[in-house]
Amino acid sequence: MALTFNYLIIFLIIFTALAQIWLARRHVAHVTNHRSKVPSPFKDIIKIKDHQKAADYTVAKSNLNVLGLIVEAIFLYLITIGGGIQWINEYLSGYGLTTMIAGTILIVSVLVLSSIVEMPLGLYKTFVIDEKFGFNRMTLGIFISDLIKQSIIALIIGLPVLYFSLWIIGNLGDLWWLWLWIFISAFNFIMLAVYPIFIAPLFNKFEPMKNKTLVSQIEKLLKKCGFESNGLFVMNGSLRSNHGNAYFTGFGKSKRIVFFDTLLEKLTGKEIEAVLAHELGHFHHNHVKKRIILMFVVSFVGLYLLGLLKESAWFYEGLGVTGMTDANALLLFLLVSPLFVFFIRPIMAYYSRLNEFEADDYACQFAKASDLKQSLVKLYRDNASTLTPDPLHSSFYDSHPPALLRIQAIDKR
Repeated sequence: MALTFNYLIIFLIIFTALAQIWLARRHVAHVTNHRSKVPSPFKDIIKIKDHQKAADYTVAKSNLNVLGLIVEAIFLYLITIGGGIQWINEYLSGYGLTTMIAGTILIVSVLVLSSIVEMPLGLYKTFVIDEKFGFNRMTLGIFISDLIKQSIIALIIGLPVLYFSLWIIGNLGDLWWLWLWIFISAFNFIMLAVYPIFIAPLFNKFEPMKNKTLVSQIEKLLKKCGFESNGLFVMNGSLRSNHGNAYFTGFGKSKRIVFFDTLLEKLTGKEIEAVLAHELGHFHHNHVKKRIILMFVVSFVGLYLLGLLKESAWFYEGLGVTGMTDANALLLFLLVSPLFVFFIRPIMAYYSRLNEFEADDYACQFAKASDLKQSLVKLYRDNASTLTPDPLHSSFYDSHPPALLRIQAIDKR
């Protein structure tokens, strides 16, 4: 059984990497083939130079992503079947640590190694690709500052959560997976309320919106939609990037509406209303609650499966590990489960795109369809998002509908 599982994992590592590389190459070819002409629904709004910039930006990111897929596959093999986790376990065994402390150090070590491996590509994307296309405003000082803050937060919050999770696995009997699910679910709920108030301000400034005219417009829209929030805030997204965005954050009474300053610079008041109406559509259709519930269901099923695998020697041996410890079980499951999730990506993306269509439809009821269309086209243009993605690639990766389909749906309204 162990050998069969070993071969299965090797096959999945190779297959998923090659499949994703093939999808990326398809995407590059499709975008390149449509680079010379702006799709007709956009030709009066988007200039050919902006269309070509989006195509070139997409190709550059996709080519870098191919390299990232190769690095990721090699790392996964080396850290599991290649003996990486086994070597760390053997190294830690010489220090006489308790099982839980050794397990915590093991998981943290692998996460740190993974971050180190991914960091060069992330730096290249930010300081070379984004810099070339005029999106980067990140400095090396900000990058280092962010890294230090993230590390401190991980130590203060992540370490105790990880340690207590291992305690639950080792001390709460056969139903440990259920108790761990309850603990993780409660922790996630708390973080939804805590993050926007205490953590996000460590990285960005959030100031109350000062444009009284725009505030008045938005408050009227909120009242019309029957939505309450804890305030309208402007975030200094321009500190790191020229990309524009708007989002809701928090949960319950801590809900906030946040606009990037870069977004406010690029859209008119009516267009901002339309973007906000779209976001309100997600709340009206309970998309946020449904996603939270879905997340809890997925984690419930995942932990139940881990409960079955934890006592199976073949699971450890097939992944190059001899010790049947709680930390090994949790770590190995977290590392290899994405290989199986790959096959349901199109279903997840399809569900997400349906949500976006519903939110657009809702927005058209409370804002002008023309304003929503104009705002979306501007965001596609200013964020250099391709108007011509490969359909198959899009079905795997895009949580939002392709631009053409989205605009066509709005036009039908």
